[in-house]
Amino acid sequence: MATLITGGGGFIGSHLVDLLREETNESIIILDNFSTGTKDNIAGFDRVEVINGSVCESDIVDGAVSRATEVYHLAAAVGVEKIVDNPLDSLQTNLEGTENVLEAAAEHQVPTFIASSSEVYGKSTAVPFAESDNRILGPTTSPRWSYASAKAVDEAYGLAYHDAEDLPVVVGRYFNIVGPRQSGQYGMVIPTFVEQALAGEPLTVYGDGTQTRSFTHVEEAVRATYELLHDPDAHGEVFNVGAPQPTSINDLAERVIELTGSESEIEHIPYEVAYDEDFEEPQQREPDVSQLEATLGWRPETELDRILEDVIEERREPTVPEAAE
Repeated sequence: MATLITGGGGFIGSHLVDLLREETNESIIILDNFSTGTKDNIAGFDRVEVINGSVCESDIVDGAVSRATEVYHLAAAVGVEKIVDNPLDSLQTNLEGTENVLEAAAEHQVPTFIASSSEVYGKSTAVPFAESDNRILGPTTSPRWSYASAKAVDEAYGLAYHDAEDLPVVVGRYFNIVGPRQSGQYGMVIPTFVEQALAGEPLTVYGDGTQTRSFTHVEEAVRATYELLHDPDAHGEVFNVGAPQPTSINDLAERVIELTGSESEIEHIPYEVAYDEDFEEPQQREPDVSQLEATLGWRPETELDRILEDVIEERREPTVPEAAE
């Protein structure tokens, strides 16, 4: 038997593969269509089988789940830019894909972790966010909120399968997971800032930069993911997975410039210019992790500087020149 990771070629998924290869002797199945992930993230990994396919293909999903002892469902359409530009693709991947995974997991009774997002809290101002808090979303006419709605339905699917089918399910709401291998292609702020700073380009801050986010090192995120699925007390529950250390985007940009030694300046771009006039950006994102800490006995607390240094070091690594023919 094996461990199945949907989206295992992505940023978080590939780090989870790293952890599983260190912690277990089981083989690993990755189901990924590499729409946002990359095969480079898992190149050279042993004990890994890659299925190039989509979670929206129910037959492929069922076949993979039937061979698994546990499932980590990380496949999703991610990134604000991708969601705003392709809301239909986002909805189909996040809704249909999760339903396929859960249906197969219930059929074969395979414990399943569902990756959700802090986006489900919408534009609530009741920080820090607790798992039982009410959610506040904008209008359905704004594509910005389609992702939050879809992930909330994913959570509801998971909890319903737990209750109705006695399926061991855990939901993790990720808060701005960051680290090596993350791409800035779809609007991820830290890799974007680091790449801009190293290139001597202006760091593009959307809005006035006073919005705050809580950044979490990917190593701690995947550790929590793994431990939650293996803790029976966590089954049927929702957990915030994040580091409760909020920082403003302005301060983040300044820190990136300082740590890279860059002479870049900060350029503020209005949201309506970057996206459209209906775009809304939540002002705050900070998790209450008391439930996570009570369950696992620890909480993510890697300092922001360590996260930035890891990303900067990766981006600074020189490429190896091709051998002369």
